[in-house]
Amino acid sequence: MTAVAGRVDDRLDYRFKGLPPDADGLTAAELAAERRSLFTGGFTTPVLTLSAPALEHNLTALGRFAAAHGLAFAPHGKTSMAPQLFERQLAHGAWGITLAVPHQVRVARAHGIQRIFLANEQVDPAALRWVAAEQDADPDFRLICYADSVRGVELMQSALTEAGARRPVDVVVELGGGFGARTGARTDADCAAIADAVAGADRLRLVGIAGYEGEVPGGDGESVRAYLRRLVSLAAGFDKAGRFPDGLDEIVLSAGGSAWFDAVAEVFAEVPQLSRPVLKLLRSGAYVSHDDVHYAHITPFVRVPEEGSLEPAFRLWAQVVSRPEPGQAFLNAGKRDAAYDLDMPVPMTVRDADGKERAAEGLSVRKLSDQHAWVDIEEGVELEVGEWVALGLSHPCTIFDKWQLIPVTEADGTVTELVRTYF
Repeated sequence: MTAVAGRVDDRLDYRFKGLPPDADGLTAAELAAERRSLFTGGFTTPVLTLSAPALEHNLTALGRFAAAHGLAFAPHGKTSMAPQLFERQLAHGAWGITLAVPHQVRVARAHGIQRIFLANEQVDPAALRWVAAEQDADPDFRLICYADSVRGVELMQSALTEAGARRPVDVVVELGGGFGARTGARTDADCAAIADAVAGADRLRLVGIAGYEGEVPGGDGESVRAYLRRLVSLAAGFDKAGRFPDGLDEIVLSAGGSAWFDAVAEVFAEVPQLSRPVLKLLRSGAYVSHDDVHYAHITPFVRVPEEGSLEPAFRLWAQVVSRPEPGQAFLNAGKRDAAYDLDMPVPMTVRDADGKERAAEGLSVRKLSDQHAWVDIEEGVELEVGEWVALGLSHPCTIFDKWQLIPVTEADGTVTELVRTYF
C-alpha cells in the first residue's frame, strides 16, 4: 500500500470552519505541529473535536475484539471518510476498509487502500469501468462487492465486458435481513440463482456470502442470530454444491455493524469445516468515534463488558450567544454542525471565561435551528453569554460529514492533529 493516507497538505483558509483565522496559509500539518490550545489558540466556535485518547482506546478495543474471536476486520469507512483514520485502523490490524458507494472507493484508492469491501450493489457502468481499469492497473488491489439480483449480475457483466476488464470483480451474494428489510436477496432460492448467474459471468467471480444483521426487522438477539446462521448455512450450502470456483483461496463470510458484533463473533465461531479457509469479515464502523447517546446504549460492550469498552470521542464546542429570557439560551451551533437524525445533542461541560469547567447540569437541548441550539435551563442554573458549552453527540455517521477538518485534542485541549474528511 502506498503510505499516503496520513497526508494533510491542505492550505488552511475560509473553507474550514472553526479553525483560527490567523492560521490561514498554513497546512493542516503545520497548524497541528504548533500544538495550540483549542481554547486559547484562536479556534472559533462552533468547533468539533475528537479526543486523541478516546480514538486510541476505541481503535485498540475493536482490533483486540476481532483478533480474540478470529475475525478479520474491515471497518466501515463511510462513517468517517477520513483516510487518516483508515490508516490507523489498518495499523490496528484491519484487513481492509469497507465502503458504500463508488466515490468513497475512489477516495480510499487515492489514499493507497489496497483491500476494499464494497457493501452495496454496484451496477453503474461508469463506476464499473473505473473499477476495471483500477484492477487491471494494480494486481495487488482487491475489491469485493455485493450482488442481490440476477439483473444486477447481468448489468455488471455487461459493463465489465464493454470495459474490456482483464480481471474479474469478486462478488458476494447479499442476503437481506428479511422481508421489509433493506437490500439483499430475500430467499435462499434467490441467493442460489444469483450465485449461478455470477458463475456464468466471466468478468465476475463468486467468493462468498454477506449481509447486514442490523436491518433484520424488529431485530433482537434471537432474530439476529437466526439471520447470521442463515448466512453460515448458505455459505456451507454453496460450498457443498460446488458453487465456488476452482482456484479460490478462501470463502468470504461477512456481516457486522456496530450493534451486534458480539452476535457475529458467536455465530461465526460455529462455521463448519469447508473445502477451503473462511475469511470471517466483520465490518463495524461507528466504533472509531463512538458517541454519547445512540451507540452508547446499543454497543455490544454493554452486554459483554468483560470483552471491552468504547469511549465517546466527539465534543462539539459552541458558545452561548444569547440569553433572551429566563430559562432559555441559544448556542451558535445548529443543524449545520451537529447530528440530529437520531437524538438531540447533550450538554456535557460548561467552560467559563477564566477557563474553569463545570458539569452542564440543568441544561438540555430542546431543538436545533440551522445555526442555533435551543437550550433549556433549569431554575437556579447559571449560564452566561460568552461561555463555551461542550455538546455530546449521537450517530457518528452524520457527525463526521458536517466537518472537513476536525481537530484532535489531548485531555488538556492541546490540538495535535487535524483529521481531513472526504464526503
